[in-house]
Amino acid sequence: MAEHLKEIDDNGFEDHVLRSQAPALVDFWAPWCSPCRALGPIVEDLAAQYGDKMNFAKLNIDNNPATPTRFGIKAIPTIAIFKGGRPVEMITGLTSRGRLEKSIKDVLEGVSAAQPFIVQ
Repeated sequence: MAEHLKEIDDNGFEDHVLRSQAPALVDFWAPWCSPCRALGPIVEDLAAQYGDKMNFAKLNIDNNPATPTRFGIKAIPTIAIFKGGRPVEMITGLTSRGRLEKSIKDVLEGVSAAQPFIVQ
């Protein structure tokens, strides 16, 4: 796994993502998911490129069901970008590097097309 990409669990989610001073991108995935495995190297490359500006994490939904349930994640892969402890963008399904990189740049530049999600 890339130096800037951390494998987290339900217990570490709060500290690594929600309390982070920097924006955080979380890859919700499972080992049996082919699209997740295809997206993995893209997330690793982006973590290597942008890891000094934001946190990158992977969360295995099979081993950690509480966090995906909390944020309403019903399909994988899902990439969630958090800023200030709140999800600001979610991308579900296999997507391109260009699409993810645009979302990362938008969040880092303070531009986000997505409306904040309401978490219950």
